[in-house]
Amino acid sequence: MTGGSGYIGAHLVRLLLARGDTVAVVDDLVGGSSDRIEGARIFQMDIAESEAITKLSSILTEEKIETVVHLAARKKIDESIERPLWYFQQNVGGMANLLAAMQEAAVASLVFSSTAAVYAESGVPVIEESPTVPLNPYGQSKLVGEWMARAMSSSRSFKSTCLRYFNVAGAQSPELGDSAVTNLIPMVIERILEGKPPLIFGDDYSTPDGTCVRDFVHVQDVAEAHLVAIDNLSTSMRGNSIYNLGTGKGTSVRQVVDAVLKISGSALVPEVSSRRIGDIPKVIASVEKIRAELGWKSRFDLDDIVSSAWEAQQRV
Repeated sequence: MTGGSGYIGAHLVRLLLARGDTVAVVDDLVGGSSDRIEGARIFQMDIAESEAITKLSSILTEEKIETVVHLAARKKIDESIERPLWYFQQNVGGMANLLAAMQEAAVASLVFSSTAAVYAESGVPVIEESPTVPLNPYGQSKLVGEWMARAMSSSRSFKSTCLRYFNVAGAQSPELGDSAVTNLIPMVIERILEGKPPLIFGDDYSTPDGTCVRDFVHVQDVAEAHLVAIDNLSTSMRGNSIYNLGTGKGTSVRQVVDAVLKISGSALVPEVSSRRIGDIPKVIASVEKIRAELGWKSRFDLDDIVSSAWEAQQRV
């Protein structure tokens, strides 16, 4: 697994270890911590570096890896707009190195971490066949990664599943919380803990309350979806599959902010700021395909997400 020490990765590692799987993690440990994944074998490296193919191939061979889960990526939308070339070097270059190493080591099963950022604004809910016209370099780099997985899957011996995450939040346990503070809920919690009013970026969108609407899915649900995808690849005849990971329900930014304020007991009043570049007004997942083909559906709701995130953030 690449990026296994990060937020989503640590949840997945714990699930894999709990069911008795052997897990090897390749990670640069920039956005994660090895303390979260005790029991996994950890190899510290940057998969986008020039020597990565040889190193990765050796790890895949020596660890007898059967399936790769590729989570490692740079994922800040605003940063990708400021540094587009670097994002392609990291995300596309890292994917190319990993696929080359898998080919060299004869590992032919991949679960790829993609994103709802590959979609343009379109009909709601968004189905997997909706137009993919990413509005920022981060989403573009992830879409290229999907193309690469699909191209590899044109070979009968290679199978891949691409999972398009919507807004992942919450924590299965406090020590596994999202420490990056780049997503909405951790950002709101951080502001509240600092005694500052939560920020809402734009309240003039064409949505019911004027703020962006998103599909928030619990990180534990996302981790469990990966288990299903891994197991399905061992028996699937499909070369390449793509699935949305969400709840199928939309929640506005203001509703999320209000929920965090409520659970925190804070009397702070949200502050409206200007829109952020690259934000899409409304994105909600259709989850019918993954439910029908893999039997997965989310279990946790917004209250579960917010309460677990609040508990986790206070440990940071």
